[in-house]
Amino acid sequence: MTRTFEELVAEAEAVPTEGWDFSWFDGRATEQRPSWGYARAMGERLAGADSALDVQTGGGEVLASARRLPPLTAATEGWPPNVARATALLHPRGAVVVASPEDAPLPFGDAAFGLVVSRHPVTPHWTEIARVLRPGGTYFAQHVGPASAYEVVEHFLGPQPGSSRAARHPDRERAGAEAAGLEVVDLRAERLRMEFHDIGAVVHFLRKVVWMVPGFTVERYRHQLVSLHERITAEGPFVAHSSRHLVEARRPHA
Repeated sequence: MTRTFEELVAEAEAVPTEGWDFSWFDGRATEQRPSWGYARAMGERLAGADSALDVQTGGGEVLASARRLPPLTAATEGWPPNVARATALLHPRGAVVVASPEDAPLPFGDAAFGLVVSRHPVTPHWTEIARVLRPGGTYFAQHVGPASAYEVVEHFLGPQPGSSRAARHPDRERAGAEAAGLEVVDLRAERLRMEFHDIGAVVHFLRKVVWMVPGFTVERYRHQLVSLHERITAEGPFVAHSSRHLVEARRPHA
């Protein structure tokens, strides 16, 4: 039975948004995964490290997916519901979760970690990353790239300026890392297909990834939601493209 706009939206509004568990989207939306397999590669690096920090861990799901955590493992997170979720998930694994705003200095001493990881940080604070890495230590992360899912963004907000579309460009991030004294040893970028199969998936996506359409509410963007619902019903899945890049940088010994 075809579900109405109101039914789909009501369901999506009722779903909790804390953490980075995207299983609710199964059968409703898809996103192609980068070829490098970040979680697997992160797990391999964690297995060989003696100390690690996960920056902006979300609900801790990605870090917890690793089979082995170093004896000293810490994670930071700024959103209180995620802090609680990550604590419940990671404390049994021996990892400490520290509540810390995403734009604050990292609450650790200099050269505290041999490995710093992060999946989709809002902004990589390169000077802080370099500071908490010990000489010879590695930063290994997957970042959101430029104009990611902008088909969604521009449906709701209209055409975006070139400066906005160029933000998070890998070349800029390389420059930022090098300016902080890090040596970039790997930088790979991919653009990946996304499909939204119903308007509920779009609503939940925008409630969960709040920086895509700041201030999003169903009532505020009802007109755009209705038009997109009609488009999906008539034409099939709404297609967008995410942008991701893999970054591996090292703090030199000297």
